[in-house]
Amino acid sequence: MDMIQGHAGREAAITALFRDTFTASEGAEEGQVVAGLAHDLLARTPASDLRVFRAEAAGRVIGAAIFTPLVYPGQAPRVMLLSPMAVAADWQGRGVGQGMLRHALAALRAEGVAVALTYGDPAFYRRVGFVPVSAAEVPPPHVLSAPEGWLGQSLTGAAIPGLSGVPVCAAALDRADVW
Repeated sequence: MDMIQGHAGREAAITALFRDTFTASEGAEEGQVVAGLAHDLLARTPASDLRVFRAEAAGRVIGAAIFTPLVYPGQAPRVMLLSPMAVAADWQGRGVGQGMLRHALAALRAEGVAVALTYGDPAFYRRVGFVPVSAAEVPPPHVLSAPEGWLGQSLTGAAIPGLSGVPVCAAALDRADVW
């Protein structure tokens, strides 16, 4: 298995991974929503704002994680948002997701990113160092339908700084229905 940063030439495979994984776990409608989100992020987000990490085995994309900036007005810490992330159903439970995230977080840390945030399953993300954050201390771009899924991780070794104001996210994520 290889951990690779980037998505050039692999957009269709990454989008299909999200569609298939979320269809298997959440149903066809959710599979289409997340695949559409991934497609829009890959197609519409400026390359300078996009960090894609993927796991491949035998030429197949078996995992992918997409990070984009989350910019808090007038605040200095560099924050990246992980959304979405998926591991192929037949590769789950083998450490692919954890390995891919460790690789991604190390790369972001080396880039000077101070905080990584995500909105997902607390049980999974806690395994790689994410902790629950409150929307009052670290506001999300939209109202959260499941506030317990708002999670963060400092990449500096210090505590996650308090942030304020409504952050600006990638255009593809600036939709209330994905929050």
